[in-house]
Amino acid sequence: MPRLSAIIITKDEAANIADCLDSVAFCDERIVVDAGSSDGTLLIAREKGARVAAHSWKGFGPQKNFALSLAHGDWVLSIDADERVTPELAAAIKTAIASDAADGYEIPRRSNFCGRMMRHSGWFPDRVLRLFRRDMGRFSDDIVHERVICDGRVARLQEPLLHYPVARLEDALRRMDSYSTLGAERIVASNRRIWFFTGIAHGAFTFLRIYVLRLGFLDGAAGFLLAVANAEGTYYRYMKAWLARQRRE
Repeated sequence: MPRLSAIIITKDEAANIADCLDSVAFCDERIVVDAGSSDGTLLIAREKGARVAAHSWKGFGPQKNFALSLAHGDWVLSIDADERVTPELAAAIKTAIASDAADGYEIPRRSNFCGRMMRHSGWFPDRVLRLFRRDMGRFSDDIVHERVICDGRVARLQEPLLHYPVARLEDALRRMDSYSTLGAERIVASNRRIWFFTGIAHGAFTFLRIYVLRLGFLDGAAGFLLAVANAEGTYYRYMKAWLARQRRE
């Protein structure tokens, strides 16, 4: 049976890391790479039997590539602290790596927003490539919205990965601020031309895309809140970039 390594990057994930590690207990090794937690994340991870390493933050892509460099398994499962592998998905993963059908697998992700499992709004099936042969995959170097680059055949699993990114609306606001700042940095670095109204236009279209085109209205009040939060995140991403450009000129 091929060996499987689970890799997880963390920063102040004490509320999530125990359940996350429990859900990947079927893996041969569990590696946690931490970027300076001060809330007990490291203690909990060690108590759960994970191998823990500290690494200064360089962005999501570089951080996950460092975690990947520590893995010894034939296969790697990349999972975030706010995600959970169900017993059904664990069984599907073990079956997949025992076969020789592919070199990487996309997994559908079902996400929870403020207590509701979203079925529309672009949040499901939200397939993410998270399982891959260690010598066939790597992460892009993006500081945010990194992705796995697999050099071989990619197939799909059917069982979903559960995702709990937003327990309260306050969590959505914090994520919006953090991700919009990282996104603005990417825009500034790309030298793309942007104007004051760019953020307004992109924000409005984001709301339309999520709430109407991706059927967010079928997710009820949660779908509306999610569409607004994403629209605001897009708006602030471009406005932060525009303001940064103004300060440079």
